[in-house]
Amino acid sequence: MLDIDDDIDVIDAAPDTTEAGDTLQIIDVPQNSQEWLHARLGIPTASCFGQVVAPGRADQPSKQRQTYMLTLLGERLTGELSEQASSPNFDRGHRMEIDAANDYEFRQRVTTETIGFMRRGNVGCSPDRLITGTRGLVEIKSKKANLQLAAILADELPAEHKAQVQGGLLVSGYEYCDFVSYWPGLPLFVKRVYRDEAYIDWLRDELDAFNEELDALDRQMRERYYGGVAE
Repeated sequence: MLDIDDDIDVIDAAPDTTEAGDTLQIIDVPQNSQEWLHARLGIPTASCFGQVVAPGRADQPSKQRQTYMLTLLGERLTGELSEQASSPNFDRGHRMEIDAANDYEFRQRVTTETIGFMRRGNVGCSPDRLITGTRGLVEIKSKKANLQLAAILADELPAEHKAQVQGGLLVSGYEYCDFVSYWPGLPLFVKRVYRDEAYIDWLRDELDAFNEELDALDRQMRERYYGGVAE
């Protein structure tokens, strides 16, 4: 497991036996801060679980999976982050997320709270919000008008977000996630998604296999080029 700096507030939650006995850690730092980015360094996170399980050709690993694995390997070896939370698109998305969260709270008559980073074993997630007083997460996406309309008309969780949403439930141990998508001038889309235990079991196996391969590459690189395996 990667070391976590002493100045990051880590809260150990009670073990959730539904998640193979791993203890849930809540790392209490603002999302998108440097401390938050550091907490994610070198481990697969729910926003990228779709890359882990992306299908390849003829039962071979996908290019997305390989690229993501090498990205995390690079983070482990260099100690440097591959992403920075700052760009015009990011800033716009953050503003829209706040608008969507306010609209969601008003329409659903709930209150929400932000959270830093959830880690269980060697995987993690950062839900956009927790629903206060419940075992529910909120995942918010801003979607361009055509995609927002497609989601509204289909009235189901868009397939491209399934791994992230169910992955967040895997990591957190929570019961459901309200998927929310938003675009100014269009209706808010809200879809409650409950745990799909069969899918979560499959996803856990895929993540375990991914991490085993990543750990093996890490050891190989350290033995060959760095004079030994890091503890």
